[in-house]
Amino acid sequence: MPTDHRLRLSSPADILAAIPYLLGFHPADSLVVIGLERAAVRVATRWDLPLTPGALDDLRPLLAREKADATVLAAYGEAALTAPALDDAARFLAAAGVAVHDALRAHDGRYWSHLHACPPGGIHYDAAAHPVAAEAVVRGMVALPDRAALERTVAPVTGAARAAMDRATERAEHEVWGWVEKADPAAYLADGIARVRSAVECYERGGRLSDDDAARLGLALWLIRVRDEAWTLIDDRPAHLTLWRDLTRRLSPGLVTPAAALLAAAAWRTGDCALASMALDRALAAEPRYTMALILTEAIARLLTPDDVGERMPTPEQLDREMGPPLMSWFTPLLRRLAEPGPAHATGR
Repeated sequence: MPTDHRLRLSSPADILAAIPYLLGFHPADSLVVIGLERAAVRVATRWDLPLTPGALDDLRPLLAREKADATVLAAYGEAALTAPALDDAARFLAAAGVAVHDALRAHDGRYWSHLHACPPGGIHYDAAAHPVAAEAVVRGMVALPDRAALERTVAPVTGAARAAMDRATERAEHEVWGWVEKADPAAYLADGIARVRSAVECYERGGRLSDDDAARLGLALWLIRVRDEAWTLIDDRPAHLTLWRDLTRRLSPGLVTPAAALLAAAAWRTGDCALASMALDRALAAEPRYTMALILTEAIARLLTPDDVGERMPTPEQLDREMGPPLMSWFTPLLRRLAEPGPAHATGR
């Protein structure tokens, strides 16, 4: 979790008020594990219920990497669904030597503790009115009503916006064939890299790409070198998240995979694994073999951090030195995309 998003929690109500902001949405039928270091939240991760066998296996290394010295568990839903998950998680953490401060079940505005004395009817809490919720909002954190609301933030645009982007995509495709006919892939590559940098600067200023420029960038991202330029530039600036979310929504389904994978990388860097996973679902639905998306999917499933992958990512300067001939080979995924009707089937890296 980024330093400026850490919250200090001291009661069960604090935990339950914070969780929607830590996840980005209000969970349901879920198990949430909060990793703490000296009572400060270090990490929050969620599983759908019921738990599948081995679902918690990667939790131990995650807590170790985040230097978490204790945990709090929170399960959302009816007791028949949540009690077994809390018991399984408590046993797993005890075997791993990680303290469990509390194990909470929350349902219909009330919570119960599995570890401490609690009234049979539970304890009322109001997550929305809690001071921790106000603190989270001040820190720029958001809690959408549910997971479906978060999914809608990466859903494709429809109606007039979709028709306009489709027309822009057709124009951009004609332009690409013009570049190919010039047999000057180096110039197109340089243009694509410049477009990436210009787009980040545009969104950092609060701007937005036109439909034509969005389509041009969407096509250029099918060049691995251009995509990797965008990937290596991703940092904590909100502009990256805004840019790639916008393109994920606006690009035609056949073009969306690289932009959606970049949105996943940007969301993952902010600690928003739920948004990252939804972006990866969009990327892989369009191109199931896209390697960047597969790498990120595996990393998130294994509860790795962006630094675990980022340390092995080359810098843009290294990419320039290592690119080498033949440059035309960089066009292969894009040319396949243009040559095939309907959604993209290009095999990307």
